[in-house]
Amino acid sequence: MDKIKIGKSNVTTTVLGLGTNAIGGHNLFKNLSNETGVEIVKTAINGGVSLLDTAFVYGMGESEKLIGEAIKDYDRTKIQIATKGAQRITSDGQVIIDNSPKFLRKTVDDSLARLNTDYIDIFYLHFPDPKHKIPLNEAISTLNDLKKAGKIRAIGVSNLSFSQLKEANQDGYVDVDEEEYSLIHREMENDRFDYLKEQKISFVPFFPLASGLLTGKYKQIPIFPVGDIRHDDPNFKSPNFEKINKKLAILRPIAEDHQITIAQLVLAWYLHNPAITVVIPGAKKIEQVKDNIKASQVTLNDKEYKKIDDIFK
Repeated sequence: MDKIKIGKSNVTTTVLGLGTNAIGGHNLFKNLSNETGVEIVKTAINGGVSLLDTAFVYGMGESEKLIGEAIKDYDRTKIQIATKGAQRITSDGQVIIDNSPKFLRKTVDDSLARLNTDYIDIFYLHFPDPKHKIPLNEAISTLNDLKKAGKIRAIGVSNLSFSQLKEANQDGYVDVDEEEYSLIHREMENDRFDYLKEQKISFVPFFPLASGLLTGKYKQIPIFPVGDIRHDDPNFKSPNFEKINKKLAILRPIAEDHQITIAQLVLAWYLHNPAITVVIPGAKKIEQVKDNIKASQVTLNDKEYKKIDDIFK
């Protein structure tokens, strides 16, 4: 599988990673199996994937623990772990965003312990403090100190507006930006991609398959249980659901020409998008991981790439 460098850092990883919000993310999805989650991670690594993208909030540390368990028998130097933090749980059980230097140092140490590793390849500031108690560039400066100390190897940000991104990167320390982007969420294309290219900041889209909607597997509007992150997603409701499915139907002949699924075609489009550094589709089943890996072997010509691009514009 092709590899690529992350921003201005020394981290190099595969162009296809594994998003792990369904690995231990019991607070995000119902009926998850930890045993299956560990096997999904191992299947990804065995299939050539080297980037594992997790976060504290995926199960409030459970995802990190499972990844630490899954990789214990592998060569750590051949695996890149990305995790995220900013959520502090108060004494009364509330979750608040804390970007303070003291808390960021603690959350990195806690993640290292849960992952059972002595360094994190990419650490993302997961959310900005809504009260802006700590300027974003100061929070990133703290992460840069941790980078100098060898605890993290690359600095990332996530869930930032464009203006917040520029504030965070005031000193040029940001290596990678992870934001929601997919064929149906393309706001990043307006100004952000040009800035990222200019600043040599990598881009990683989360929810690339739009929580499964862009796989084409849903023929009718599904009903998700309360507590599932898709339960209130407007794209899983009328009229958005029908509009998206009509566009996916137009993709079907292209997928059939390549003898691949709609999901693999969509992932291949991201992998051919010059603005995207790494794609991190998630998986709840082992077969989904294997199918996603096949997308890295698909070659789209310019005409096919543009057609897919135009259909969803």
